[in-house]
Amino acid sequence: MKLPVVLIPGFMLDETLWDDFVDAFPDDREFIYANLSGGDSISAIAQAIAAQLPERFIVAGFSLGGYVARAIVEAFPARVAGMILIATSLREDTPAQRHAKQDAVEAINRGDFRGISSGAIKKSLHPARYDDTGLIGKIQNMGQRLGAAAFINQSGLIRDHITQHPIPCPVAIIAAQQDQLRSYQEALELAQLTGSGVELIEESGHMIPLEKPQQLAARVAAWLRKVDL
Repeated sequence: MKLPVVLIPGFMLDETLWDDFVDAFPDDREFIYANLSGGDSISAIAQAIAAQLPERFIVAGFSLGGYVARAIVEAFPARVAGMILIATSLREDTPAQRHAKQDAVEAINRGDFRGISSGAIKKSLHPARYDDTGLIGKIQNMGQRLGAAAFINQSGLIRDHITQHPIPCPVAIIAAQQDQLRSYQEALELAQLTGSGVELIEESGHMIPLEKPQQLAARVAAWLRKVDL
């Protein structure tokens, strides 16, 4: 029997991030939707997610969810059969990213939360999607559903020193060639850590599950078959 794949979303995204990916998935597979609401640290969120999972599973993390996926492997290495890291990194936020988040948190504390701005969302997309109001609106709606408290909590998560031990399971690393938020160099750093290669998705920005769900589903399914999971 095939193991389930746990899907962990990114910053201010919910389970609907994965709708088109799951619909496009070519093989029979159970998917379990996780969220980032289970704590005020990466490790606490990882513990909360793992507490709701079966004994063995495959974990897939997008962006911030990739940090949580690595924390799950770090805490429960015997339970994770495989890990899929999508548009994520080993790096902490840059000073500019931290400053932007702090400015946003201060605005929220003044009672001014409107979700993620369209300008910020466009930076996460391929330039060809800058005028895709449906896609931008879907991302904004996710942030609005999660709300101000989630924004403050996720903005404060410390992302460094997660992986302290060798990763014992097979790992797939998937990156987008036109990702303006997470560089190809960051994907290579993950590859060096895990001993894996990097799968590149063409003509996509950072939001691979929304921009190229069919390509992502095909790559993930092929990798799962390759490693016999």
